[in-house]
Amino acid sequence: MTLALLDRWLGLDARRKRMLAKAPAGALREYLATPFPDPATPLDRTPILAVDFETTGLNPATAHILSIGHVCIDNNEIVLSTAHHTIVHSHGELDEENVVIHQITDSHKASGEPLQQAIDDLLLAMAGRVMLVHFGRIEKDFLTAACQRLYGMAPIFPMIDTLFMATRRMDMRTAGYDPSELRLFRLREHHSLPRYGAHNALSDAIATAELFMVETSLMDRKKTPPLKRVLRY
Repeated sequence: MTLALLDRWLGLDARRKRMLAKAPAGALREYLATPFPDPATPLDRTPILAVDFETTGLNPATAHILSIGHVCIDNNEIVLSTAHHTIVHSHGELDEENVVIHQITDSHKASGEPLQQAIDDLLLAMAGRVMLVHFGRIEKDFLTAACQRLYGMAPIFPMIDTLFMATRRMDMRTAGYDPSELRLFRLREHHSLPRYGAHNALSDAIATAELFMVETSLMDRKKTPPLKRVLRY
């Protein structure tokens, strides 16, 4: 049995401990030193951090993280006092399309936090929590690339993806649907959630948190489902 198969067989926490033994001192080690939530924990009692990245593109090999937004969900409540938004400093000028979409200018970016500080802060906020995203490939790929660059290794990130939750729910319907219906703002419209300005990392993180709570309520009306029903990693 390969190490990858052995880790998966042993479980999420075993994988965390294996990585902890190799992690350098600092935020990454502190993140890995904190046990992940038990997959059997009901979703309404699972500590969660809703996260969103705004980036200059879709490929972390050529694009950069522009900003990071996150907010905690504790005991089935979005804790707005924990909301945090960071603009990340990076080299190179932004093209006009990026500025129009994200409203982050070169001067904003120049005064932003170094990537190291931004990722350190994010990992510390994520410790002991499950990361919540919408369309998790962006956050997972960019966070993995950033950790490889900064720490020489990338940990596992237990994740809930509202796109996956919505896809599974809609796949159970007899009628087909347009994939565009799975976009964050379209799902929020479907559930009569308020419309926020898009492409701001913090507002998108809050929007994802609200969508998660609606999608969770539709999974089982008799009891709250466990984390393992939606866990991705």
